Amino acid sequence: MKKRILLLLTGLLTVAAYAQDPAAKSFLLAEGRECRSLGGQWNYIVDPMDTGIYKYQMTLLKPSRRYFADRHYYVEESRQIEYDFDKAPTLTVPGDWNTQSERLYYYEGSVWYRRTIKIPCQAGNDGKGAGNDGKRWFLYFGAVNYKCIVGLNNTILGEHKGGFTPFWFEVTDVLREGENSLVVWVNNTRGVSEVPTVNFDWWNYGGLTRDVQLISVPKVFIKDYRIRFDGSSAEISVSLDGGDVPVTVEIPELKIKVQIPGTSPGMTGINLTKKKNKPELWSPSNPKLYDIIITAGEDRIADKVGFRTVRTEGEKILLNGKPVFLKGVALHDETIGANPGRCRSKEDVKALLEAAKDLGCNFLRLAHYPHSEQMVRLAEEMGFMLWEEIPCYWNIDWTSEETYANAENQLLEMIGRDANRSAVIIWSVANETPRNPERLAFLGKLIARARAEDPTRLVSAAMEKKFRDPHHAVVEDELIALTDLISFNQYEGWYDGTPADCDSLVWTIPTGKPVVISEFGGGARYGMHGDENKRFSEEYLALLYRKNLEMLMRLPGIAGLSPWCLKDFRSPKRPLNGIQDEFNRKGVIDEQGHRKQAFYVLKEFYCDN
Repeated sequence: MKKRILLLLTGLLTVAAYAQDPAAKSFLLAEGRECRSLGGQWNYIVDPMDTGIYKYQMTLLKPSRRYFADRHYYVEESRQIEYDFDKAPTLTVPGDWNTQSERLYYYEGSVWYRRTIKIPCQAGNDGKGAGNDGKRWFLYFGAVNYKCIVGLNNTILGEHKGGFTPFWFEVTDVLREGENSLVVWVNNTRGVSEVPTVNFDWWNYGGLTRDVQLISVPKVFIKDYRIRFDGSSAEISVSLDGGDVPVTVEIPELKIKVQIPGTSPGMTGINLTKKKNKPELWSPSNPKLYDIIITAGEDRIADKVGFRTVRTEGEKILLNGKPVFLKGVALHDETIGANPGRCRSKEDVKALLEAAKDLGCNFLRLAHYPHSEQMVRLAEEMGFMLWEEIPCYWNIDWTSEETYANAENQLLEMIGRDANRSAVIIWSVANETPRNPERLAFLGKLIARARAEDPTRLVSAAMEKKFRDPHHAVVEDELIALTDLISFNQYEGWYDGTPADCDSLVWTIPTGKPVVISEFGGGARYGMHGDENKRFSEEYLALLYRKNLEMLMRLPGIAGLSPWCLKDFRSPKRPLNGIQDEFNRKGVIDEQGHRKQAFYVLKEFYCDN
């Protein structure tokens, strides 16, 4: 299958009339400017044999025969056409396909999406393309899981790999007045050299899982900006595309208006120590954000930014120069409700964040992949510090250059999207990976790349403990020398021992850096009761939480907790009928939002500390 998909991508792009590599470009800002959402109902065709690309002998179809051509049998009934998007069923975008159609619940493979885009006619236009209106046009995808090829009007724009980060294509010369056909081939087949690889503990939701947008900008436009704050001054850099024009940056509430030279990237520094322009610092208790307006020629970006610093000092995490304890919880990008799937809307995200806020959290671990931009921005507004992560999960192909390039691209796309979000304090490069020289070299390169791209945040990874004997836990990982935190997962009382063993377990942990417990916890089904020794009962999980919290707070250097996890989530690795039913039951609330006893144990602890 891996060779077949590679042939598909290589073959299509070799003959493409128009192809771009989105990973080779700097980040494209979508938020903060006028965008047209292409969300809604898209026609789809399930294609497990990739009939829309290959002949029966696995040679490529002619461009006019591929599904990108969007032909119609009911219009050309005399032709050999065996598909018609106009007669195909629909899926809602954004959204996964698994929870929208019973026949697609377990499906992993290829699905074709199609929708039409109508572009109004412009007076005086010569009809050759929408680009003749004096603007440039881009298609922006929030995320597509996992591989995709995008075609517009039977022209291949390019391809993307990675299921949780944004990408884009310029379509100025392809988009035309009137009706346009946008066709996207999506494939979520797992692969041994992919990121994540074939084995992971969450549902492999396929599809156009985040919004698709059509963006129009002037010929010269603001492609990206970065703002970095060191506690006394802010450095602002602006990247332009299409030429050089003067740039103005305004933060009205702080009475700041500065000019930046019209080169790309242009950069300036702003002194923020004067009384009139000294900002309130962003923090969980005061998540202050300021309007920022950037103009360059005819282009204008409006955004909100916060000012804060984060660093470590010995075994402390300092936010704005003061020690902070991370009262956290980990969560997946999955809805609360009767039929949970990928979050589709701001309302879906808000329900998760409100549950975490009521739990008493000031910190969230967004596991095990980049969550949506909606999640990050709303969390920032609500005052959550964030850990963001790429899916180098368990054991991937550490020796593959292609796998590394994929992981690094996902890291850069995550940082590029969220570099200006004050809520993000930690970039994480991995979760529970095996110790070996190849893994150390792989993750070491990612850590160095993250620091080079963004030196203003902490970098870490979720590591693991091991046992010297049943009563002595040890944290020793070569990766600790490269990270800012000693962050590790441990499951005393669930995968190891019993809750009572927490009372006597001896720990050996390196000193000199803050310790953050990136996971602990166990499973329980909401409403299942029994004595404290009955696994999967609410009473067992409540006891496990009490004992773990007492044990972990005795650890030297403890600076934060991120128990696993906020909500029960779908996983095919959890088949126990009547209890798990294909859900990982480690949430403190269940998939419908019901609160288990452990929720209140954790909430009381956070309120008292």
